[in-house]
Amino acid sequence: MDFATTDLCDNHPELLAQGRLAVLPPVFRLFGLRVKFSGPAVTLKVFEDNALVRSTLEGPGHGSVLVIDGGASLRRALVGGQLALLAQDNGWSGIVVDGCVRDSDEINSCEIGVRALATHPQKSSKAGTGEHNTRIVVQGVAVNPGDWMYADTDGVLVAQQQLA
Repeated sequence: MDFATTDLCDNHPELLAQGRLAVLPPVFRLFGLRVKFSGPAVTLKVFEDNALVRSTLEGPGHGSVLVIDGGASLRRALVGGQLALLAQDNGWSGIVVDGCVRDSDEINSCEIGVRALATHPQKSSKAGTGEHNTRIVVQGVAVNPGDWMYADTDGVLVAQQQLA
């Protein structure tokens, strides 16, 4: 699907006004070879623990976008090169991390789109705590499982429906 986030905003002012289309704050850095990606959201809420991230990315992505509410932690990375490769190989369209990534050179060689707040060299814990496919809040914007995510060089959008 070809799209531009700017055009989606321009073409759907009523959805913006109704809160059915939202723009994530412009705080995310771009990683991965896929600069533009979209798909239905699969959500995770974790904090400095990426065991659920791994188990989710080990499953088939079917073109979905994994959206991770990592509590905006800048103390550990939730996604690294191995997980980006898993996402690529299992058909995920992209990953949005409200937190950090590591192994950025490895992520940047994968055919996957990743947005994250920053890089951090320390790995996360592996306790397996968190929530899967629940309503999350990323930088003040609600994301529900099945919402449509759109990301390109101009930003990241969350829509309550697939947009044409």
